[in-house]
Amino acid sequence: MYSCLQDSEKFINTSEMDSVLPGFENLDTFKVSEDLQNDTVKKKSKKGGGFQTMGLSFNVLKGITKRGYKVPTPIQRKSIPLVMEGRDVVAMARTGSGKTACFLIPLFEKLKMRIAKAGARALILSPTRELVLQTFKFIKELGKFTGLKAAVVLGGDSMEEQFSSIHGNPDVIVATPGRFLHVCIEMDLKLKSIEYVVFDEADRLFEMGFGEQLTEIVNRLPDSRQTVLFSATLPKVLVDFAKAGLSDPVLIRLDVESKLPTELKLLFLIVRPEEKVAALLMLLKSHIDSKQQTVVFVATKHHVEYLHSILDYCGISNTYIYSNLDPSARKIHAAKFTTGKVKVLVVTDVAARGIDIPQLDNVINFNFPAKSKLFVHRVGRCARAGRTGTAYSLVTPDEYAYLLDLHLFLGRPLILAGPNSTLNETVVGKMPQGIIEEQFSLLVTLHETHVDLVSMSNVCENAYKQYIRSRPLSSADSNRRVKEMPFASCGIHPVFKNETGELEADRELLLGQMKNYRPPGTIFEICGKNKSVDYITMKNKRAVHKSVIESFHEKTKEKEKLKPTFDESKKADLTVSDNHDIEETFKTVVLPKKRKIEEIYKKKTKKVKDEEHFIPYVPPDRHTEEGLAINNFQKDAIKAQFDLIGDSSEMLQSSKNQIRWDRKKKKMVAVNPNPKAGKIKTESGAWIPSSYKSDRYAQWKEKTKAAEQEEDSEDDEQKKQINKFKNIKTHWARHNEKVMTKQRKSELKTTEQILKARKIAEKKKMRQKKKFKKSKTKHR
Repeated sequence: MYSCLQDSEKFINTSEMDSVLPGFENLDTFKVSEDLQNDTVKKKSKKGGGFQTMGLSFNVLKGITKRGYKVPTPIQRKSIPLVMEGRDVVAMARTGSGKTACFLIPLFEKLKMRIAKAGARALILSPTRELVLQTFKFIKELGKFTGLKAAVVLGGDSMEEQFSSIHGNPDVIVATPGRFLHVCIEMDLKLKSIEYVVFDEADRLFEMGFGEQLTEIVNRLPDSRQTVLFSATLPKVLVDFAKAGLSDPVLIRLDVESKLPTELKLLFLIVRPEEKVAALLMLLKSHIDSKQQTVVFVATKHHVEYLHSILDYCGISNTYIYSNLDPSARKIHAAKFTTGKVKVLVVTDVAARGIDIPQLDNVINFNFPAKSKLFVHRVGRCARAGRTGTAYSLVTPDEYAYLLDLHLFLGRPLILAGPNSTLNETVVGKMPQGIIEEQFSLLVTLHETHVDLVSMSNVCENAYKQYIRSRPLSSADSNRRVKEMPFASCGIHPVFKNETGELEADRELLLGQMKNYRPPGTIFEICGKNKSVDYITMKNKRAVHKSVIESFHEKTKEKEKLKPTFDESKKADLTVSDNHDIEETFKTVVLPKKRKIEEIYKKKTKKVKDEEHFIPYVPPDRHTEEGLAINNFQKDAIKAQFDLIGDSSEMLQSSKNQIRWDRKKKKMVAVNPNPKAGKIKTESGAWIPSSYKSDRYAQWKEKTKAAEQEEDSEDDEQKKQINKFKNIKTHWARHNEKVMTKQRKSELKTTEQILKARKIAEKKKMRQKKKFKKSKTKHR
């Protein structure tokens, strides 16, 4: 046995895997036991749940280990086995959680090896150019040893090059939906060989307006395909698309359960609405390191432009992105931030979709999100891959209810900052008033010197009023609890205690006491004279309602003692009693008729079923078809739906303008004015923009003679048919042979045909010269 072990070590050392086998980190995993004398070999204990336990082939595992992956992420561990089973999967996961490997590893396992003449067998659709190139790079790295060929179809690139790459019969096509549909229409491309389809960042595909293109592409795909859909959120449009395009899909919401990473630090800061911009300046100037990258989330595009101008006047280098910004400018601004030339990025929720910044350090919620899922989506952009991060949230009084909703969603208690609060707990606190006043005075001077800031601030106020109208309402329970919470008595947040010192803390305490002070009498009793009519009237009124006032004060004292808590009660795991315990405890047991106690408490035996030969009398998806399934995709998807609020007035009003009341259906339905304007109808009946249709492909075929190359491959089959007539010496056989040869002739000639024709022409010239010379000699 020991000699076998030595041979195995020699094999591993001489392999091409750099002394590493898939499933083993190094050669130390093989170890000879010193305790056992029977020459047995033991292997070091290794954690389960790795890529080696998924049943992957050797070439795929080799690519994974060469890439440096050792342990799969939670979304990979849950989704890869389901996709490899052939199920249609809809997976929700944060950006940066390893979604690309979730659909690439099953793709390699399904396609196995390259087949040159089969055509494309897998299609990956991504919303942006950068994401397509990133996926293509992953295919090259992970599928290095599979030999699969991939092609990229992107908008903005040369269409002729894409024609030639598709003519090379790639196994995988990675594309953006708009250009891919354009190429399909130009080439009249048949997608019958597609077996595996992936919609990456599917929610963004619909946000960018690719709904029509996706529907048309899906109609061209075969029904027997497997569809995988990955998304960070799950809007209603995506749910409807999944119902129509996927067969019995499985919804995976693994990252929603974990909600927030443990490395993320949450800071909730209470500010007044008029001091919000001053609080932001204080954080960026004095609290956050200038070398760290920070993203500021605001409500509308007007807030983006306003804050960008203020930060520029204050000397803080920043850039901005919102939905209506020009695409080229948007790309330039995003590149400035990702490359580190600018450290602050001001964005809206709509514009922030799809921006991946791996080195992000801080997130600031200038406007607190109205949905708890949106908060998780915002702050989840930092503290990735084991890095630490901080999320600052500026909360105004009109946002207290949303703050309560968030803590209930996260399952955390809402703790107000006090004198003994520490940084270890997630508390809600105030910012030092003295530091805010310094920045507020700076803002006042800026508005006095720059007139444009005044107009921009007025536009922001109007835009925020419209945003509040479209903002989802908080829960009624949170609105009720907010009134009971003593936010006014909240202290300074522990983060700022080192900066303020004891004097500032005493000042804040004194200010808090002044705010909470309530005089015992009314203004008529304090300011009036003792013998005045007002004073006497109020004294008489107070004497009449003395009992009511005392009962009110007692109730308020009781409410202060019973502060609302939001900790969920933990249930204890109780063991089930058996038959022996029941008989010892109870002498008499009342049971229904014709039933014994043994029947109730008897152990349930598992029914043995022969899976190979058993034929059920009902289909396995009967409950899903009838809508009676408890955990089906439709019910789970409705709970997971997530729609973003627009960041401009046009987007806020678009949802209202596109719906009308249907008298027959008794509900509001969508309306598209002039849906067929400037569009053409395709083979499947869908209407797409008419600009897609052109003769580029025909021109490319004439230019590159690609049609002749295809005809040359078909000539062999035609020759076989012609040879049938050669043996038959009849008139019609010869006639058919001539017809077939005429069909094979093409106007475009190959280089060999041109050379052959030139040789024949030269021979003819030589013959004519010889004849001419002979005729001359005869005449002489």
